[in-house]
Amino acid sequence: MQSQETSVHFPGSEEVEDPIVKRANRWWMVNKMQLPAGIQLSSAAAREWLHGRRSNLRPWATFVTTSNFKGPQSLKRWSVRLAKNVEYFQSNYLFVAIGLIIYCLVTSPLLLLVLASMGGACYIASLRQKERALVIAGQTVPLPHQYVAILLVFTPIFFFAGAGAALFWVIIASFIVVMAHASFYSIEALLGDEEAPFEMQMDEV
Repeated sequence: MQSQETSVHFPGSEEVEDPIVKRANRWWMVNKMQLPAGIQLSSAAAREWLHGRRSNLRPWATFVTTSNFKGPQSLKRWSVRLAKNVEYFQSNYLFVAIGLIIYCLVTSPLLLLVLASMGGACYIASLRQKERALVIAGQTVPLPHQYVAILLVFTPIFFFAGAGAALFWVIIASFIVVMAHASFYSIEALLGDEEAPFEMQMDEV
C-alpha cells in the first residue's frame, strides 16, 4: 500500500503536506519551466540556423569551377568582387572552415582526446541530472550551469593540449582560403549583368 507522504505530486495535482514532497514538486516545476524550454529553444534555433546555412549552400561544382578563376583587372573591381563572393558563397566558406576544424582535430590526437573527455563529462552530467539533481549548499545546480563549469575546467587543459595554436591555424587557414577564392573567382561571369550590375558600372567609369 503506497503512502501519501512519500509519493511525488506534480503541478496540477492535489495539495500535499510533506515538505520534502513540496520541495521535490518545486524543483520539478522550476526545471520543467526553465531548463528543458531553454534547451529546446537553443536546439531549435541551432537547427534552424544550420538549415538556413545548408539551404544557401551553392553547388560545390560551381564553387570550384576552374574556368571562373580570373584575376581582377583593378583594385576597385577586386573589392566589389570580394564582397559579392563572400555574400554569394558565405555558406560554402563556412563549411570550408568547419572542414579545416575537423582536419585540425583529426591531426591532433591529444586535442581530440581532451574534446572527447569533455563531451563524456557533459554526457555523464546529463545522465546524473535525469536521475537526481545536483545540489550544492542546498541549491540545485541547473544542467546548463554544470556545462559551463565543465567548460571552465577543461579550458586550461585545451590550451595545454595545443588548442590555442590549433585555433590560430584554423583562423589563418580559413582567412587565406576565403580571401584567395573570393579574390580570383569571377562571380560576375556566374551571375551575369542582371544580378551583378557592378561589372557594367565599372566599364562606364
